[in-house]
Amino acid sequence: MERTLIIVKPDGVQRGLTGEIIRRFEARGLRIIGMKFMQVSRELAEKHYEIHKGKPFYDGLVQYITSSPVVALALEGTNAVAAARMTIGSTKSHEAAAGTIRGDLALEVGRNLVHGSDSVENGQKEVALWFNDSELISWPRNTDPWIFEGR
Repeated sequence: MERTLIIVKPDGVQRGLTGEIIRRFEARGLRIIGMKFMQVSRELAEKHYEIHKGKPFYDGLVQYITSSPVVALALEGTNAVAAARMTIGSTKSHEAAAGTIRGDLALEVGRNLVHGSDSVENGQKEVALWFNDSELISWPRNTDPWIFEGR
């Protein structure tokens, strides 16, 4: 099973869309194995966005993600990264397909509601950055055989 990190960003939390965003991932069949409501520290934000350090938008990313609480989710499932990214939609909200989180609920790239890991490798790294092992619970659902083949 793949793991991916999802962050309901400050705009999603402030707009009261946390439940709707989480609902879409659960409806897709992804299993929540970790979740926390938190204020992101500058240190965590800088580690999370370190790939963008030196770019003109880096400081704005750090400032934004630390500006208000977020909800961090660790999700698990078959092809979790790709499934989550399809559920989220294009980074540029105005280009995101209808039916996606960003296509239905966002207008601008800087207020696109949600972060999702962009690769399996980054999913593993990001989940480990945002969650301790003790905060993750991989558990079977009674519905898993109806979602995942061979389970």
